[in-house]
Amino acid sequence: MTAIKHALQRDIFTPNDERLLGIVNVCKAGKKKKNCFLCATVTTERPVQVKVVKVKKSDKGDFYKRQQTWELRDLTQVDAKDASKENPEFDLHFEKVYRWLASSTAEKNSFISCIWKLNQRYLRKKVEFVNVSSQLLEESVPSGESQSVAGGDEDALDDYQELSTREEQDIEGMMEMCEYAISNAEAFAEKLFKELQVLDGANIQSIMASEKQVNILMQLLDEALGEVDTIEGKLSSYEEMLQSVKEQMDQISQSNRLIQISNTNNGKLLDEIQFLVNYMDLSKGHIRALQEGDLTSPKGIEACINASEALLQCMNVTLQPGHDKLMAVKQQQLLFADLRDTFARRLTNHLNNVFVHQGHDQSSTLSQHTAELTLPKHSPLHRDLLRYAKLMEWLKNTHREKYEGLSRTYVDYMSRLYEREIKDFFEVAKIKMAGTSKEAKGKFATLPRKESALKQETESLHGSSGKLTGSTSSLNKLTVQGSNSRRSQSSSLLDMGNMSASDLDVADRTKFDKIFEQVLSELEPLCLAEQDFISKFFKLQQHMTVTPPLAQPETEELDGSTPSRMPPQTEHRQSLSSEKDMVRLMMNKIFQSIETELNSLIALGDKIDSFHSLYMLVKMSHHVWTAENVDPASYLSTTLGNVLVTVKRNFDKCISGQIRQMEEVKISKKSKVGILPFVTGFEEFAELAETIFRNAERRGDLDKAYVKLIRAVFMNVEKVANESQKTPRDVVMMENFHHIFSTLSRLKISCLDAERREAKHKYTDHLQSYVINSLGQPLEKLNHFFEGVEARVAQGVREEEVSYQLAFNKQELRKVIKEYPGKEVKKGLDNLYKKVDKHLCEEESLLQVVWHSMQDEFIRQYKHFEDLIGRCYPGSGITMEFTIQDMLEYFSSIAQSH
Repeated sequence: MTAIKHALQRDIFTPNDERLLGIVNVCKAGKKKKNCFLCATVTTERPVQVKVVKVKKSDKGDFYKRQQTWELRDLTQVDAKDASKENPEFDLHFEKVYRWLASSTAEKNSFISCIWKLNQRYLRKKVEFVNVSSQLLEESVPSGESQSVAGGDEDALDDYQELSTREEQDIEGMMEMCEYAISNAEAFAEKLFKELQVLDGANIQSIMASEKQVNILMQLLDEALGEVDTIEGKLSSYEEMLQSVKEQMDQISQSNRLIQISNTNNGKLLDEIQFLVNYMDLSKGHIRALQEGDLTSPKGIEACINASEALLQCMNVTLQPGHDKLMAVKQQQLLFADLRDTFARRLTNHLNNVFVHQGHDQSSTLSQHTAELTLPKHSPLHRDLLRYAKLMEWLKNTHREKYEGLSRTYVDYMSRLYEREIKDFFEVAKIKMAGTSKEAKGKFATLPRKESALKQETESLHGSSGKLTGSTSSLNKLTVQGSNSRRSQSSSLLDMGNMSASDLDVADRTKFDKIFEQVLSELEPLCLAEQDFISKFFKLQQHMTVTPPLAQPETEELDGSTPSRMPPQTEHRQSLSSEKDMVRLMMNKIFQSIETELNSLIALGDKIDSFHSLYMLVKMSHHVWTAENVDPASYLSTTLGNVLVTVKRNFDKCISGQIRQMEEVKISKKSKVGILPFVTGFEEFAELAETIFRNAERRGDLDKAYVKLIRAVFMNVEKVANESQKTPRDVVMMENFHHIFSTLSRLKISCLDAERREAKHKYTDHLQSYVINSLGQPLEKLNHFFEGVEARVAQGVREEEVSYQLAFNKQELRKVIKEYPGKEVKKGLDNLYKKVDKHLCEEESLLQVVWHSMQDEFIRQYKHFEDLIGRCYPGSGITMEFTIQDMLEYFSSIAQSH
């Protein structure tokens, strides 16, 4: 094993800068395979890497090669199988379990011990050794010692050094000089010993020859020691001479240190006095501005701003411990507090007067102007007040109570002003809106402009909101008039709200749309400007510098302990959040009437015409989308979003009303149906909706409404067709679904593609059904005759033998054919045309389509008869009394005559 070990070290591990420390001859447990070696190695370079290498003898020669390598740090468990009995088996747990069978138990134990030592020395990793004798693991590695832990093998390898090239050459030269070195090692060793003795003698003679030089060196050292003693004596005398000088210098140094301490104290005192004078002294000009400064002129306001900032800096100076005990400091602090209170009182009174004056100012209300749909602009007031923004910030940081009182005053008086302006504005909007409908002109021409009457009207609208759509509709009493004009039928259906279709023209709806857009366009900049002013004037979008707004008194936790202070970042976020809440609260109070007035205006528009909800949904959605892009949390965005819910509810109610009116349609039992009114109503609704919702944000709502409406149209067309007594069911279905298909094809509504295909399918099916049922059997006896012929053939009679049947011979066939000359056929077709003409309505113009389909069906029957004659009566020469060309002329002449 030693020879193999050295061979492996030389051939495999030395070229890789590795040392072989442990080896065991193994084979895989449970399998008969060639033996291999497991080797424990370490690298010679730092950091040391410990590996387990599997080495196998090559099949092509006597050399060894590496087959597999594992890092020792990946080893998790060593299982020796049995700690008390000799067992050559053992397991190594790497990424998977490797089971080995050693050539002997001693080799296995030696290899496991080597693994344990390497782990202790280099890794100190928690490798689990299972079923291993404690004697193998007794050795430990003392910390701080550099001795080897890997056993005698590693020690031997540590002492072993390879010969250098020169050493190898010297040995080879020596062995060449002594040719008998290999054959007679004793003689070679004796010669080397003699040469070593000669070298030792030469060394001794050399040492003895250098004794004289050593004696001379010792003499020189004695002389140097004498000189050192002389110098030490002189240094001692010098030290005695300087002793008195040292005492005098110590006294001088003590005096200088006391002087330096005094100067340092005087300098510090001067710095403190200069600090207090520089940072706690307010100029007379600032004091005069705070006490008497003009708060109406720009120069006076600027002087007050500079003075207030200077005062705040003086009051916020960070004093050193003990400064507050100085009488001068106390007097300055009292002066600053008095100036602060005086100026805060003057500023509060002045701004209060401005707010009150503006709140009572009625010169800008709409009632004083002509009835134009515009809102007064408050930009001059905002511009004047923004000059006080820095003073408001100062007041916010110094007098929180006065600041909050001013904000309440502003909200109180501005809310009154805006309430008057907004009510007058919406009053004009309602008057203009009421004039968009002819019926509404008569109904709302005397719409009162007084606030109380308008409020009563609004409340009545809200109170009857559940009955607005279709409240006075005559659709419940709708009956289908015979063959009257289609326009009169469709117009009665279009009473979707409270007005008839004849009164709801496009011009009025366009005018309403412009009015509603004007209202929203006026409100939007008004709200945005006011919110921007509040944020800037009251400084509600920046971090609080003194105390957070709306600060709550400190409370105790449930366990009685005082809550810990929040981190600064959390305080900052909560401060910003509370300031946004304050802006929203102020805006809600100032514009508390906007949402109510908007809902009242929407209710009025919906009452005039429920189709207005389509316009309002599009416009309101666009303005909500615009407001959310500017600021999703703004008052305008929130308010318009709330109103949008109402508009969407009215839109859904409009759709539900139309569906309900479809379900309530009743038809006359004495007149034909024609195109149902709700079918034309859906067409006009879709045309209007497509115009309104082009490129709209809420297109999805319209698509959902389309689906609901078209399903209701389909269902109610079938319902009316089933109930119709005057007009055949197939005619009702065919005409109405043809109209629906034409409408959907023309409008190209993508969400209704499936319904368009379904309408076409229903139209085609019922057209075919009506043609078959109406045409029936125009050559009835001939049809019965050939049905009998087909029955015989079906029973097994051969086709060429049918003519030998008594009831179906050639003579009988000629008799039946003679009963249908061309004149009789034309007469029957003329009666059929009149019958179809009575069933079909003029509006859809399907008569020629139906007539052409009947012609095709008749020709199909004719060809079928001719085919049967040719197959069952071959060579008889029997033909019909008329030809296909005759039939085409009959159909054409009948159509032209009518």
